[in-house]
Amino acid sequence: MNRRCCNLLGILLACAITFAPHVGLAAPYAPLDCKKAATPAEKTICGNYGLGQDEARLATLFSVLTSLVAMGQRADLTDAQRKWVSVRDACGSDAGCLARVYQARINELSQTLDALAKRGPF
Repeated sequence: MNRRCCNLLGILLACAITFAPHVGLAAPYAPLDCKKAATPAEKTICGNYGLGQDEARLATLFSVLTSLVAMGQRADLTDAQRKWVSVRDACGSDAGCLARVYQARINELSQTLDALAKRGPF
């Protein structure tokens, strides 16, 4: 990633952090509350440091993206996220499966953020 792109991503993240509280209702996906973990997948994520970090990374990426895109694309991201949660939950307590589905979704959201940054200027 070149310097201009890194600077642009920094600006995007700063904007997202600044404006995220104002669009919180638009992004229903949030990190797991481990006190309320109910499914085998949620319990496994909460009991595994690496998966917990993946969960936090994914939730942050999702929040940043949904705060930066137009309403139509936000709805598409939210729909895809709901589908992804079903895939995640299908892993049950298989930590390897959970790690793979998290990495795939993180990569997908990262590519979306990169594409958004390349479209600039902001």
